[in-house]
Amino acid sequence: MAANFLSNPTTFLQSSSSSLTSQKQHTVKGTSVCKPVCRLPNYPPHISKRSLSINLTSLFLLSLTGNANAAILEADDDLELLEKVKQDRKKRIEKQTVLNSANKDKEYLQDVIYKLSKVGQAIENNDLPSAGSILGQTDADWLKKANAALSQLSSSAEEKAEVDTFNSSLTSLYSSVTKNDIEGSKTAFVDSASAFEKWTTLTGLTGQLKGL
Repeated sequence: MAANFLSNPTTFLQSSSSSLTSQKQHTVKGTSVCKPVCRLPNYPPHISKRSLSINLTSLFLLSLTGNANAAILEADDDLELLEKVKQDRKKRIEKQTVLNSANKDKEYLQDVIYKLSKVGQAIENNDLPSAGSILGQTDADWLKKANAALSQLSSSAEEKAEVDTFNSSLTSLYSSVTKNDIEGSKTAFVDSASAFEKWTTLTGLTGQLKGL
């Protein structure tokens, strides 16, 4: 058989070609051939010009809304700050008007400075009897007038707190001088003078009183 194929190659080729053609036709007609999987083309999503325009417009409006809200908040903050500045300025003007017209009160406070200066000199010289004599009694007239002036010209909580500190320190000063306690007298005197000086600074009277 092999010899027949080799001796007549044309017949072998024609037979082989017919067999292959028959197999090919059979394969095409059958259902066992693996066909390529159908795939949709990978096109980008379709966006119309109208949709794009609407989206851009929406973003623009949102941006405007955000900016408008921020501007409103900033304007409110500015108005609050401006109102606070106006109120502070009004209070300062009112305060200055009261101070300018408080001539009697300023005389009483000037007397306090004079008394404290003399008491301080006596304590520095360890002369507590002289310091006691200058202070007088705890219900001395100069002290009553001083407290009345301090109360009259004190408007803020901080100013009133300094008045309380001054009176408390002055009470300690009276007590230390009476007990002949030199160190206690020095400490109480410094506290009293410091509280009074701070009060005059808070009220704006520093430049209107002498000896500070």
